Amino acid sequence: MHTSTFTLLQAAQFLGASPHVLRHWRDSGRLVPDVIDFRTRTHYYSLESLHRFRTNRYRRDGQPDQQSFNGLRFIDLFAGIGGMHRAFERAGANCVFSSEIDLFACTTYQANFHTWPAGDITKIHAGNVPEHDILVAGFPCQPFSIAGVSKYGSLGREHGFKDETKGTLFFDIVRLLDYHRPKAFMLENVKNLQSHDKGKTWQVISRALDELGYIVHSRVLDAKLLVPQHRERIFILGFRDSVPFGWPEIPDLKPQVREILEEHVDDKYTLSDHLWSYLQSYARKHREKGNGYGYGLADSSGITRTLSARYYKDGSEILIPQEGKNPRRLTPRECARLMGYPDSFRIPVSDTQAYRQFGNSVVVPLVGCIASALVSALTGEERTLPTQQLQLLERS
Repeated sequence: MHTSTFTLLQAAQFLGASPHVLRHWRDSGRLVPDVIDFRTRTHYYSLESLHRFRTNRYRRDGQPDQQSFNGLRFIDLFAGIGGMHRAFERAGANCVFSSEIDLFACTTYQANFHTWPAGDITKIHAGNVPEHDILVAGFPCQPFSIAGVSKYGSLGREHGFKDETKGTLFFDIVRLLDYHRPKAFMLENVKNLQSHDKGKTWQVISRALDELGYIVHSRVLDAKLLVPQHRERIFILGFRDSVPFGWPEIPDLKPQVREILEEHVDDKYTLSDHLWSYLQSYARKHREKGNGYGYGLADSSGITRTLSARYYKDGSEILIPQEGKNPRRLTPRECARLMGYPDSFRIPVSDTQAYRQFGNSVVVPLVGCIASALVSALTGEERTLPTQQLQLLERS
């Protein structure tokens, strides 16, 4: 088979659909094969046709998506559950490709965006990724996070770019930037990225992006003005050409924890006597040693600590006080709200997986502000997200 031609089965894998669904698309005329070998009765699809189909695939019940696109195309790498996708789509860009390796995250992504992300980006040739104007990626942060560094060190493993399993994924971003030369990119990572390995990791990243000829802007931003959560992340933006980019002014919505809480919560989220006793004992022990480790009881009129991917273990970093009984964890829906997702966002996975997914996600309204500023810089049109698109409890 030619490298840019796919059989029905291969095309189904490329599009993240079953062969049965692809046959339905073929028979209904939605996806017409480019070549038919009548001798073997084999249908072949070109890479260009599959890219075009993927681009036009964001439809609901056969009707075009009502999102007003501005002609800019973006790809969503290390896509997770689609926080970047939602933010950039709301800014008017059109997603033409996504990649994610975690099957549970892909399940959530498909449930909300009606497409299954391509798999391991390290195994996808750059030529098989569609042309795009913007590359967005929240590349895996564990090798660079404070918790991740401690974990890898305790296991006797190297961390950062020396970690063979994840540390080199940044270079897959560089590989695609070098091949496609998009107009812009936006990368997201943990705040600790700049200080990791005494600044050497940041030097490697900066040098690689500089060698590609991009004009780079970076800033650490806290999402606490948009959602009731202290969550600092570094955002790295790059432009191929000189454009009038300015960091957006983040509006202060004065969010409060009470705004994300559900009215009726199942008792299963209440901590058991054993777990609550353990958390109090653990916190007391560390206080005596002068450490600040321990659980975090959220003030309903304030903001929470940072939601982490380990929240599923005991929920200790964000606990909700309850009158007359032990505190409780946040529900998955409350975690979704804490990250700025609307209540229409589907959660098709278990609580454990949902906690991991939202703990690894970006805060959607914050990325939306940055995405709008980036798009404005590329199009020359000022684009500000309406207040209702930033609202914490957005329902659309």
